[in-house]
Amino acid sequence: MIYLLPLLAYLFGSISSAVVVSRIMGLEDPREVGSKNPGATNVLRYGGKRAAILTLIGDVLKGVIPVLIARALTDDPVVLAATVFAAFLGHLFPVFFRFQGGKGVATALGVWLALSPWLGLLMAATWLATAAVTRYSSLSALTAALIAPFYVWWLHANVTYVATMTMMSALLIWRHRSNIGKLMAGEEAKIGKK
Repeated sequence: MIYLLPLLAYLFGSISSAVVVSRIMGLEDPREVGSKNPGATNVLRYGGKRAAILTLIGDVLKGVIPVLIARALTDDPVVLAATVFAAFLGHLFPVFFRFQGGKGVATALGVWLALSPWLGLLMAATWLATAAVTRYSSLSALTAALIAPFYVWWLHANVTYVATMTMMSALLIWRHRSNIGKLMAGEEAKIGKK
């Protein structure tokens, strides 16, 4: 049973909060407007704060719920790490939405909050501090992704968890490659800017 947890986590992670929220609120499909990224930042730009907050909560919960269920059923670090990674992959490559997913920041936060609350809080604090200084969501995500594996090592010194976070960080950075180009060219939109 516990070996099915990663599969279930992937399927749960594949539910696109941005698409669901946009459909319920009568907004355009986030994959077809703005940055075309089905995430809270894009939804904020065209759908407003309420839609963005609901999307953010949904994306975090996609990470929290499967990992909390896994933690209730096992303490095997390999199964837990696989569940963490699978929920995250579900968000990036959702089977229910033609594998067109978001960049994974909120879901990454959710899985680590559920597995290690202090780690999740450190990641959130890093994102918030960077955002407060720079007003760039993408730069905040990149900063948190770069430092997160060190946080994991510092708090857990568990090779399985460090390897999982390192792979997730690499994917987060890869998913932000267009943002990196815009940041370097001075063309990246700041938080709250249409």
